[in-house]
Amino acid sequence: MIPPGSTLGVLGGGQLGRMLAHAATRMGYHLHVYEPAEDCPAGEVATREFNSPYKDIARLQDFARTCAAVTYEFENVPVEPLWEIEKLVPLRPHWEVLEVCQNRMREKKWLKRHGFPHVPFAEVEAGGDMAKAIKRIGMPCVVKTADFGYDGKGQLKVTSAAAVATATQAFAKQRAVVERFIDFKCELSVIVARNSAGETRTFPVVENIHTHHILDFTIAPARVSESVTAAAAKLAVNIAEAFGLVGILAVELFLTDEGELLVNEMAPRTHNSGHWTLDGCVTSQFEQQIRAVAGLPLGDTAMTVPAAIMVNILGDAWQWEGDSPAGAPDWNALLQEPRAKLHLYGKSEPRRGRKMGHFTVTGDHVDQTFDLARDLKDVLRGATD
Repeated sequence: MIPPGSTLGVLGGGQLGRMLAHAATRMGYHLHVYEPAEDCPAGEVATREFNSPYKDIARLQDFARTCAAVTYEFENVPVEPLWEIEKLVPLRPHWEVLEVCQNRMREKKWLKRHGFPHVPFAEVEAGGDMAKAIKRIGMPCVVKTADFGYDGKGQLKVTSAAAVATATQAFAKQRAVVERFIDFKCELSVIVARNSAGETRTFPVVENIHTHHILDFTIAPARVSESVTAAAAKLAVNIAEAFGLVGILAVELFLTDEGELLVNEMAPRTHNSGHWTLDGCVTSQFEQQIRAVAGLPLGDTAMTVPAAIMVNILGDAWQWEGDSPAGAPDWNALLQEPRAKLHLYGKSEPRRGRKMGHFTVTGDHVDQTFDLARDLKDVLRGATD
């Protein structure tokens, strides 16, 4: 066990690291952040901030020597430098988990090898035969870059011969994965934590709604049957145990019209779809990450309210004049609703599509609370569209 009063480290300095720092300091830990960019959101509230490229081995070692354990808030960290700091400090989760989850090709192959349900796929090396892979999977399908994709970046849906040619050209110089397009009933996610003693806990299964490939709403609990939620939670636990996870893992799932659960993606960190736990659970996902990394008993994940809705706040919520932000959202209008809780990430500059914060709405009934959350999103933007 790493007791309160110790120093933990996190690789990545975005909003997840910022909320992790809040949880760590509340529990009596110091949190050091390693982030290439200066003035990052996490650095603003962390005990200490290290700014240098991830491949700066000497600086990374300096950071590691100050920590009792190191975790992640961002999976697109180069793995090779972690081999060096592993000699100095425990990495939780282990870098092998990070290596699998940061690459779609390795992720799909890992799921297949371990017998977990997944979307049918074919791999294409750089300069490989894209048309052959698409023919094997069938159309419609989705071509995704193997490395470093998120929020819909590096993806192309293929529905025609013309799109095959476009995909061949677009992905000619990079490894890619061709996935069958799934006409799913809904998207779900489960966040599971596991500590070094092998104790596991899952948060309630949630339903996610995306707009333009970016998470828009998370609905807790998910509007699916108890048998589906039980199966999803069991699947997440089995994946965590197969990894030998120490830390926290988000598992994103498709629920098909036939009732089948398919693993879409995994992330070895806290997750956007778990932000609602700050206002709707006994233990938040961020506190749970600290507990798991520090070897503490895991916290209670029960909901404290019947329903909770998380709404992402993007830079689009600002008023714009051409390409320049001209005014902040109407925070006062949002916070006139007593069941709304605002969380901003301390980012200095809004950009369209950039996650600037989120708000949570709690209530007694899922559908009614979701309706209120959608209304409040419109109020925040001053929009009726």
